Amino acid sequence: MFKPSGVYAAMLTPFKADGSINEVVIRQMVEFMIAKGLHGIFPISSVGEFLHLPLEEMYRMIEIVVDQANGRVSVTPGAGATCTENSIKIAKKAKELGCDGVVICPPYYYPINQENLQNHYELIAEAVDIPIILYNIPLFCTPISRQVIANLSKNPNIVAMKDSSGSMVDLMHYINQARLAKADYNILVGREDMLAPSLMVGAGGCMTASSGIVPEILVGIWNAHQAGDWAKMLRIQNALLPLIRLMFDMPFPLGFKAALELRGFDMGPQKLPLSAAQNTKAQVVKLQIESALQELLGFITAEGLQGKNV
Repeated sequence: MFKPSGVYAAMLTPFKADGSINEVVIRQMVEFMIAKGLHGIFPISSVGEFLHLPLEEMYRMIEIVVDQANGRVSVTPGAGATCTENSIKIAKKAKELGCDGVVICPPYYYPINQENLQNHYELIAEAVDIPIILYNIPLFCTPISRQVIANLSKNPNIVAMKDSSGSMVDLMHYINQARLAKADYNILVGREDMLAPSLMVGAGGCMTASSGIVPEILVGIWNAHQAGDWAKMLRIQNALLPLIRLMFDMPFPLGFKAALELRGFDMGPQKLPLSAAQNTKAQVVKLQIESALQELLGFITAEGLQGKNV
């Protein structure tokens, strides 16, 4: 059974002027991420604004990523939706297109209790024979309780979890409870600012937006951990923090898109309008992101981080 580990990019979505997905740029992004040594790609993600995509556009983006990756890295698209039925549809399409697994957040918008949340995942696991990665993202969805995570980890189709809670306390318990239930169950973190300490306590890697923007840094943290070079791992982790703070200083996910544009990718128009005041602030923050990114790229060169796995 497939089990994700290592550094995965939560992929941003480039748009054309008419609002449709930009296939040319998607293919460029996939090539960039593979060349930099990532282990996998997670399209149809939260930072990729999946909720703005109609199903057919989701399917097309998955198809493009799978085609361009051509088996060189794992592809695990998001299959989150407001209801179980649509999550099943996306998961079935992902299986049909040859994806390695799917990442599924809890149904969003309407509140859901933990019993129904567990049932939601169990129904998907029964309906589609594809590895499922739970996605705990309290910022946007009902948090998945520790007990439900432990219960679901016993399901053979549920192979891992992406945890974007940002809580080391919760992460410790998730790792402990899941592994008590199933020794090979992986927890991957969804916050790039805590990858190094997370690896130290047993996380199996990450699925983050920054992995697709500065993959050299995230792969560098992974490689340093694999080599047992804790000092280097922490040095690389700390170098990333100023850029992360700035990217979050813009309405999500515009800061991440601004940084990726600075790396040469045309992300196109934004989906949600900003106020005049927000636009003014955004222009200031973009300049700060540019400065921080240039400093980070200098650090990458100085450290000899090429983004390749060792």
